[in-house]
Amino acid sequence: MMSPLRHLLLAAPLVICSNAGLAADKSFAIHIPAQPLPAALESLAQQTGIKPFLVNDVAQGKNSQAVNGQYSAREALTKLLAGTGLSYAFSSDDAVIIKAPDNGSNASTLPVVKVMGEAVQDVNDPYNKSYTVTNSSIATKTDTPIMETPLSIQVVPRAVLKDQQAFRIQDAVKNVSGVQQRDNDGYDNFLVRGFDLGRLTFRNGIRIPLVNLDFANIQQVEVLKGPASILFGRIEPGGMINAVTKRPQEEAYYSLEQRFGSYDFYRTEASATGALTDDKSLLYRFDLSYLDKNSYRDFVLNDRIFIAPSLTWRPSDSTEFNLSLDYFDEDRAFDTGQPAIGKNIGQLPINRQFAGQPGLVDNFESHVIDFNWSHKFNDQWQIRNGVVATFLNEDWNEIYSWVLNNDNRTVDRFSWFGGRNTNSQSVYLDLNGKFDTFGIKHNILIGGDYYSLEQAGTATDQFVDSIDVFNPVFPNLDVNALRNGPKGFNSVEESSWYGIYFQDQITLWDKLHILGGGRWDITTSGSGFSGTSLADAQVNFSDIEKNKFSPRVGILYQPWHWLSVYGNYVESIGAGNGGVSRTGTPFEPETAEQYEVGFKTELFDSRITSTVAFFHLTKDNILTPDPINPNFRIATGRARSQGIEVDISGKITDELSLIGTYAWTDTKILQDNNGNQGNRLPLVALNSGSLWLKYDFQQAFLKGFSFGAGVFAADKRFGDSANSFSDGAYARVDMMAAYKFNIGPTRLTTQVNVNNVTDTEYFLLQGNRAQNLPAEPLTVIGSIRLEY
Repeated sequence: MMSPLRHLLLAAPLVICSNAGLAADKSFAIHIPAQPLPAALESLAQQTGIKPFLVNDVAQGKNSQAVNGQYSAREALTKLLAGTGLSYAFSSDDAVIIKAPDNGSNASTLPVVKVMGEAVQDVNDPYNKSYTVTNSSIATKTDTPIMETPLSIQVVPRAVLKDQQAFRIQDAVKNVSGVQQRDNDGYDNFLVRGFDLGRLTFRNGIRIPLVNLDFANIQQVEVLKGPASILFGRIEPGGMINAVTKRPQEEAYYSLEQRFGSYDFYRTEASATGALTDDKSLLYRFDLSYLDKNSYRDFVLNDRIFIAPSLTWRPSDSTEFNLSLDYFDEDRAFDTGQPAIGKNIGQLPINRQFAGQPGLVDNFESHVIDFNWSHKFNDQWQIRNGVVATFLNEDWNEIYSWVLNNDNRTVDRFSWFGGRNTNSQSVYLDLNGKFDTFGIKHNILIGGDYYSLEQAGTATDQFVDSIDVFNPVFPNLDVNALRNGPKGFNSVEESSWYGIYFQDQITLWDKLHILGGGRWDITTSGSGFSGTSLADAQVNFSDIEKNKFSPRVGILYQPWHWLSVYGNYVESIGAGNGGVSRTGTPFEPETAEQYEVGFKTELFDSRITSTVAFFHLTKDNILTPDPINPNFRIATGRARSQGIEVDISGKITDELSLIGTYAWTDTKILQDNNGNQGNRLPLVALNSGSLWLKYDFQQAFLKGFSFGAGVFAADKRFGDSANSFSDGAYARVDMMAAYKFNIGPTRLTTQVNVNNVTDTEYFLLQGNRAQNLPAEPLTVIGSIRLEY
């Protein structure tokens, strides 16, 4: 028998006009404790006048999160439904449909109701197909709508990662404007707004130096553009890349996926999550992956295992504890690519590798331990505290090309056998509060953090036989003798800092948002080197202390809910400049300054979101040769990057999703003692962009099929600061097709991705003439995924 709620739904109009979000965006004082979801939705209806439909059909047995404070109905619904797997869509000015996830589980067939507007879903829902993310905490450490944040933020959600079968950071950030990958000896490393991030990525807002990420437990990837040191300490000024991990969920979910593809590519992923107790106060998650692949490059292979268990304990509605562990063990062959010959690259077969020593692999073993907790004192105030420790052990077994000789055909090679230990610790404490003063809303953050890094590495380093790149003949080498040779490289590095920061997000008239804050850093960094022993490197250690205040100011005006106009000014302290000058004095740290203006939109009832930004960014204290003694360096270099960036994502129709980018990045070396003044910064394309489209068929006989295609393009990039060689412009085409169907309560997805369909040749540059890695040619990856 049809329920009264369904009768009410059928009485709703079949075609809803696009202004169905006006009341939904009005702000209300909402106070709803955590409770059974049907009761929470009834309370929301009483407090806002919004009428939820289909509640009893899908909400029974689920619990809501607590919602307290000043929120729009949209924001309150998003918080109430977090973790339930349910989504919603406004069907009129004051009515909303609560919808069950499309997970194949005995769902009732309902009459077709056409809803104009994007359904807002829990980002942690594994079945979420949306390309749109409306909130992010990466810029402010508070859960703030992106439309109200006066900074440029892009988020690549899980739906895009699935559609493109991403399993590396580089697979995700190709969908973000102004981000370009560089080859960096197998480490994750990127340039944002023209500046190198220095092998540094973030995991849940915490830096994890040198540790590569596996995507088995990654929910989404966020990119914050521009200097971010006010909340995250010393960091390169272009921005930061943050990977958000999957969290334990209340609802049980299990998945198993097998991928297979070109060049003996095999990858297995398994996930499980759910509640360990009847009251759902203790939740668990377990993610695992195994990767085994060869390469289009000679002698190159990759073997990896990744394990990531996590627990969440909620002893009360106001307190939460989280503990997670990432274990990563990888063997990979070192590959330095090809040398530039004259002004160009690409005169050699892309498979040709010049290490020439099969069986040599590096090993990387890392552990990341993350513990954090939070407590809400009341509806307005909460405290957050966390401790993260990373441990990385590297074992190097390498022979690589070092320099191309003047004959433009023989390359000198270098051996490198040894290892390095890198340990880091991060601690943070944040207090967040919301209050009003004379009608002005405040969302303040007061916090502090501590970070320390210790590195110690030692290696044998000596030249070995040269190779003719056009006719390579690899001599037999005594690898054991090289491995046991004298340790000519011995290095220690240490850095630490304490930071205290404050921030206030001020809202006036619900339209004007002002962000103000600053950070005081006390930093210490130092290094020591010796050509004889690690002990001597410790003796030669020297460090420098630097204190700096970095302000950040931003303003955003939102005249209508679909448009925001913003600007910001930021100063920062950088992460670079290890070592000492000619006089034995440690280098001053790099600093940066940015001006940025732009606008953001949420069009077609929030179906399509976009950001357009113009920025001007300068970086100072870059190391450059000492004019008195060029064998030493001084921190007087200066560079500038300015440009325009465009990002757009969302749904054009219910069937067609897109994510697109464009960046014009104009870089220039302003001050340099190498004769490079006036040149462009290396590795950065003047123009770059991408467009990815996916179509989900809804017709009865094609329902379940999806097809996607995209193009990723970049202009010419110079390979070094001298601009002595370059890689030409390229455009790469990727495609995918998938079919989803249900077997009882289980969803089965089969998918195939073809990357670089046209077999376009281009290179990942490293910044020197000898080492330029050919990008992947045409590759095919298929997969079968079971979800329950």
